[in-house]
Amino acid sequence: MIPELRRRFLRDWTPESYAAVKQTLNQRSRVHLPFRVAETPCFLSKSLTNTLIQAAKVLLLQLQSPTYRELSSHCIPPAFRVPNEPEKPLFVQVDFGLVRDAEGRTEPKLVEIQGFPSLYCFQSVLTQTFCEQYALEHAAPPNARALLGEAILGRHAPENVVLLEIDPDNQKTLCDFNITEDWFAVRAVCITKVRKRANKLYYLLDGVEVPIHRIYNRAIADEQLRRRVQPAFAWTDDLDVEWAGHPNYYFRISKYALPFLQHPTVPLTRFLNAFTEWPPDLDDWVLKPLYSFAGLGVAVGPTRDQLDAIPVAERSQWILQRRCRFEPLIETPAGPTQAEIRVMFIWIDQPVAVATLIRLGRGKMMGVDHNKGLDWVGASAGLWSPA
Repeated sequence: MIPELRRRFLRDWTPESYAAVKQTLNQRSRVHLPFRVAETPCFLSKSLTNTLIQAAKVLLLQLQSPTYRELSSHCIPPAFRVPNEPEKPLFVQVDFGLVRDAEGRTEPKLVEIQGFPSLYCFQSVLTQTFCEQYALEHAAPPNARALLGEAILGRHAPENVVLLEIDPDNQKTLCDFNITEDWFAVRAVCITKVRKRANKLYYLLDGVEVPIHRIYNRAIADEQLRRRVQPAFAWTDDLDVEWAGHPNYYFRISKYALPFLQHPTVPLTRFLNAFTEWPPDLDDWVLKPLYSFAGLGVAVGPTRDQLDAIPVAERSQWILQRRCRFEPLIETPAGPTQAEIRVMFIWIDQPVAVATLIRLGRGKMMGVDHNKGLDWVGASAGLWSPA
């Protein structure tokens, strides 16, 4: 994690510079951020960055095998099976934690993998803001913004592309939606505001009905079910529309994939219904539902009562994953802090890593909701070293 850059950063850091970071982010995202931004970025060595990217690519290729594609076709709920699925996902997030091996060396371990968009625009702005306010350098991937624009827009005019979400104005990710609109003129549209005629979709733009040719999909299935949202179209409809991030990959490339992956970075993971008896060392396991965001339903060190309470018929929708105890490698004035590193890919011709989203924390879980009331934790960015 480049100790000399960490020491220099802590020497030069001031509360005023951090206040400027937050103010700039609020201005650039046109919203008061509803989550905590950490005081610091993370300085990632070139060797660590390359290790994470190469490991992630190996995992992605495993999930493209005919065997896994056949297996994962059964995990898509019939009501959410969208036609015209492409051969590969457009957006993929691969999350790693850093742990110590038996010899004391630092190594990455996979936390999860998701075939769904993340905060691409906001993360770019967060990285840029850290660099500007703290006078830091970042070896940014070339043409990352242009590649993102190609992924979102395809070959369509911005007015015919929408960012589809459930109640976007009240999502924590509104900051990303606003920057997406500023960069690419693509507006966030609530799924309940979309109209359907025959097999075509429309939305209102300044009071005028406009056809939708491409959807940058940010609507999450489990949220739709929880909130009982009823759009004007069914996911199973054969619509005359392109998907920027096909919805089927939300299910295919998800926690469902973890038991099938074979790689040194992958901790032992099994479907809950594969256990005939619970492991005796449950404190060393993590219980996770297959489909949820922001850590909903996750239990670190679950109890036998928690496992027994899950109905047998539903246990195929849960996994037990060997717990990875993150190493607190980030030195801060509040004490050593852990990092979860998300490598964000765009896959048009080949998977390209365009950014790293980092969560800093000192609790059992890394999400910003699980580290409230603490300093030097929260949303962060990985600065890539050129050497």
